[in-house]
Amino acid sequence: MTDRKFRFGLVAAPNLSGDAWVALARRSEALGYDTLLVPDTPDLGSPLPAAALAAGATTTLRVGTFVLVAPVRQPTSIARDATTLDRLTGGRFELGLGTGRPGADELAAILGTELPPPAERVDRVADVVRAVREQGDATRILIAGTGTRILTLAGQVADTVSFALPPSENDAALERVVTLVRDAAGDRFDQVELATNLVIVGEREVPGVSAWLGGTPAELAAAGSIAVLLGSPAEMADRLARRRDALGVSYVTLNATSIDDFAPVVERLAGT
Repeated sequence: MTDRKFRFGLVAAPNLSGDAWVALARRSEALGYDTLLVPDTPDLGSPLPAAALAAGATTTLRVGTFVLVAPVRQPTSIARDATTLDRLTGGRFELGLGTGRPGADELAAILGTELPPPAERVDRVADVVRAVREQGDATRILIAGTGTRILTLAGQVADTVSFALPPSENDAALERVVTLVRDAAGDRFDQVELATNLVIVGEREVPGVSAWLGGTPAELAAAGSIAVLLGSPAEMADRLARRRDALGVSYVTLNATSIDDFAPVVERLAGT
């Protein structure tokens, strides 16, 4: 597990002007972040043009979706868009997929489709992966989730698995889902990248977030929350390194509002 190299990604809503979005992409690249990721929500429009614009403004930065709500789209349509973006960006596009999120039914209505019942949603993600691979494409695929079925699928077919655990969960809970993915992946586990998403970074208090998290950042950090990372850059880097060495989690994503707070950690760990 310790052979896995760190990667760092920023999740950003493209609710900026084109110039500001391009500036964010270039700054992300300059600070050493590996990816700029775009969420899929009904109020932001399509993440794919935003990813394409960011890729066109940079040279090494990878771009992706975090994550596309697969069940509300046709698998062949997603595959066509993903393979086109991957080709045009020189292999820098990463297709992030999930079964849904709050507001997914509203997104489905905008797209003129329907959100299928929960029992069918994992199958729809599998259909997308199959459609991409049937095109002979090497697009990197991330699957995010927390349930047994979606994580089993992710272990079997994804390049990256992002664990969408609640912010209150700790490393013990993370170890349980890593074990689930390991069992599902079998011999290919060493090739599967494992990822977690940070909600709070550094010492800064984020207004309104504590209530949503179920506690203050300090309280959650004391309880071992995997979504809260406090302390100095050296302390934050050390905690991520210990988690990577113990559990294999080497890809860390966070909100782009923390781009500067987290940059010293990226400088310490990127590529190691």
